[in-house]
Amino acid sequence: MLAILALTSMSQTSVHPIRACQVGYQPDETKVAITTVAPNGEVSIRRSSDDKVVFHPIVGPVFKDPDSGDDVRRIDFSSFKATGKFYLDVPGVGRSDDFEISPDVYSRPFRLTMRMFTGQRCGCAVSLGPDFPQFHHQACHTAEAIFDASSGRQGSIDVNGGWHDAGDFGRYIVNSGITTGTLLWAYELNPRKLGGINLDLPDHKNGTPDVLTEIRWNLDWMLKLQDKDGGVWHKSTTANFSGFIMPEADKAPTVIVGTGVEPFKVTTATADFAAVTAIAARVYHSFDGDYARRCLSAAENAWVWAIAHPNSLFNRNPRGIQTGGYGDRDPRDELLWASAELFRTTGKKVYGDYFESHFGEWKPTIEPSKPQGWPNVSNMGMYTYALSGRKNANPAIVAQIRSDSVAAADALVKRSSGNGYLIPMARTDYYWGSNSVVANYAMMLQLADRMTPKKEYRDVARDCLHYLFGRNTFATSYITQLGARWPMHPHHRPSAADGLNQPWPGMLVGGPNANGKMPPARQWEDVQANYTVNEIAINWNAPLVFVIAGAMR
Repeated sequence: MLAILALTSMSQTSVHPIRACQVGYQPDETKVAITTVAPNGEVSIRRSSDDKVVFHPIVGPVFKDPDSGDDVRRIDFSSFKATGKFYLDVPGVGRSDDFEISPDVYSRPFRLTMRMFTGQRCGCAVSLGPDFPQFHHQACHTAEAIFDASSGRQGSIDVNGGWHDAGDFGRYIVNSGITTGTLLWAYELNPRKLGGINLDLPDHKNGTPDVLTEIRWNLDWMLKLQDKDGGVWHKSTTANFSGFIMPEADKAPTVIVGTGVEPFKVTTATADFAAVTAIAARVYHSFDGDYARRCLSAAENAWVWAIAHPNSLFNRNPRGIQTGGYGDRDPRDELLWASAELFRTTGKKVYGDYFESHFGEWKPTIEPSKPQGWPNVSNMGMYTYALSGRKNANPAIVAQIRSDSVAAADALVKRSSGNGYLIPMARTDYYWGSNSVVANYAMMLQLADRMTPKKEYRDVARDCLHYLFGRNTFATSYITQLGARWPMHPHHRPSAADGLNQPWPGMLVGGPNANGKMPPARQWEDVQANYTVNEIAINWNAPLVFVIAGAMR
């Protein structure tokens, strides 16, 4: 019988003292579980079907993990490569959750985390059938949006579509930017793996990968937020957050929000938009040439506007608007990313010259303590320039970015080795959305591996997945409906309002948010009202999708 210990942390639930990856492992990857209670005999791996002992793993010495406060012992069974379903038997402690060892162990996690975006669709009826048909809602927010006074316009406009940003129903260009760009990169770097995946989309298009069809749902909305002069408005939301109701019950008018002063559109939003539509022009070229050309035209027009208006910033919400701000006082990183993506797509000297003139404002170009996120997308620009393959790319700059990327990855590997749960988190990384920090560090490791292949980069990236899939201090998968146990009360309006006793699937919750409390990795609770630890967001799921795609066979 499984022994259970009570947590002395924000969470009042009980957790298993044996923390394995609840999804499982690939045969050839590092396979480590954690026990927080000392075994009083030889640990074994047993086959789930008949309880037969099939392997005796190595148990390491006790190690005090400073981030969680746990006394951890690592159970290493990396050399065990048989496939099937198994569990760990730890004498005096208990039995772990069952886990699978299989080459395609990440297939279902990819499906769930990618279909999360289908569940976030705005403007149409949604169903997550056939596997989760109970999760559905009617078409929402279909009326034309009204121009807020801050937009500099009057009247209304069709902005139907896009993804609800997080636990709320707003749609924001800045956060859509890094989200959509990351997902497009996931496909661009893994077309063989992702091209044939069936996501059971209602708008499935023969000849176009479902992954790209889902991404296009949000791209089409982004295109609607571009003004005729090339600039892009900041967001389309209601004036205030709704209560915990279903999307179709939110009848408040949608408004288009800008800066409130000339030129009303926003430099950061416009540059993010330029970067994303430039990627789209590359990725969709083989599937819909007209759409690719439309995206490239939109990207180049956005670039012209952004360069002409480099300091039109969204610092705070205008009067009467209370939804997410996504304010950013420094647009240099967005402009850098846009120039890199436009250069990679077109090879034009104007974009390469801009990148070469400005990349040196970041020294080093990639840092191990600065993962990419919506406020800081310079990494996105650096990586795309270094991976562009353009003959007219400056070789010295490419070499510098590659060198810095590898140095950052080496530092992440070293940091991971000193962490009780084998993740590259620093103690200061447990802030709002810390689980996305884990995913973005894994993304950095996979991108470094593209430049200088190293097994340890791939191993630590998958260790990040193991953490998110349940090998953590809470022995809980941070992704809803994935693993043996998951957050039941995410800060997500449909999950709260649909009358079901389970949350919508495939959503990564924000995770521990220390906010000055110690130990930092324990500062999470499964409480709907606590959005600082339990909200979900599209920009958190996107790097998770990227890393799962990179780990898939």
